[in-house]
Amino acid sequence: MIDFLKLPSPCYVLDEELLDRNLATVDRVRRESGAEIIVALKACAMWSIFPELAQHSDGATASSAAEARLVFEEFGKPAHTYAPTYTDRNIDEILRCSDHITFNSVSQFERFGQRALISGLSCGLRINPQYSPVETDLYNPCVPGSRLGVTADELPELPAGVEGLHFHVLCESRPEHLRLALEAVEKHFGHFLDRIKWLNMGGGHLMTASWYDCDALIALLREFKSRHPHLRLILEPGSAFTWRTGYLVSTVEDIVENGGVYTAMLDVSFACHMPDCLEMPYKPAIVGAHDPADGEKRWRMGGTSCLAGDYCGDWAFDHDLKVGECIVFEDMIHYTMVKTTLFNGVQHPAIVIARRDGRIDVIREFGYEDFRNRMS
Repeated sequence: MIDFLKLPSPCYVLDEELLDRNLATVDRVRRESGAEIIVALKACAMWSIFPELAQHSDGATASSAAEARLVFEEFGKPAHTYAPTYTDRNIDEILRCSDHITFNSVSQFERFGQRALISGLSCGLRINPQYSPVETDLYNPCVPGSRLGVTADELPELPAGVEGLHFHVLCESRPEHLRLALEAVEKHFGHFLDRIKWLNMGGGHLMTASWYDCDALIALLREFKSRHPHLRLILEPGSAFTWRTGYLVSTVEDIVENGGVYTAMLDVSFACHMPDCLEMPYKPAIVGAHDPADGEKRWRMGGTSCLAGDYCGDWAFDHDLKVGECIVFEDMIHYTMVKTTLFNGVQHPAIVIARRDGRIDVIREFGYEDFRNRMS
């Protein structure tokens, strides 16, 4: 049990024992399905745990030159790279640090594909199968007019040199959603499947969630593989590796009451440190809190930036909150850490690992120089 009162505030803290649980699930799916599972850095670029992730995955996927370099240098192997656009400024670094590269459009492949092929990379195209279960448009890559991926009517022929296809249409989804996605792929792009070497099914496979049916996923992948035995099947989940493995620890610094609304003013920011709470939006769980019942006192959590909408709510506690109290948000390792900003120059949370043997390692703390160097 982590003693949150002994941790710096604010901080992100990853629990190694919780990470072990997820990695065991990932290993089981890899072993029993025959699919390759690679880590999506866009969800977790915490390179201090890359040695652990590397032992329980088949590599990592990058979405930029910086991520590709981090994979190459810290993960210890070349990246599978996909980005919506490549440029003359970043393509050489991406090619140096990658062994697979996926292009978002035929025109991007025509512009950079020969350089990739000469460099020995395996080239792929991102396809849009025009199916996604994602209901929030901000996260749905298959909305009408989407800029992500090539639709079937835009791809009458597979360009020479393309060895793989990639689709990414899921988000915290279930095996039945992957089944529907694969049916859409076979419907629109099935005539290409015997001409490629690999199929990347993207991310969004939340196989480490308590409600996820791993047996169904394994059966689905085996079934698909039996129809296409020559294909390497690749999944690149992001959230699944670090799902529910850690927390964001904060402190109540003030209590504000206005018009009957009670706000606990924290030393963290939703805008800076938990942006998905405002973008998705979603309300995270807080240790020791629950959803308010009728007539129960409600507490809003207020962020420390000057953005008027930097708050989230409401929660109920079994007591009135007080200044100095510790507020611990659950499930704050995947996506949250990588999307933080230095808006307002607010204090950036430290990064902490709670070790299996009970030790607490403060991996990094941030200060003025981090903000100054970012802005220079």
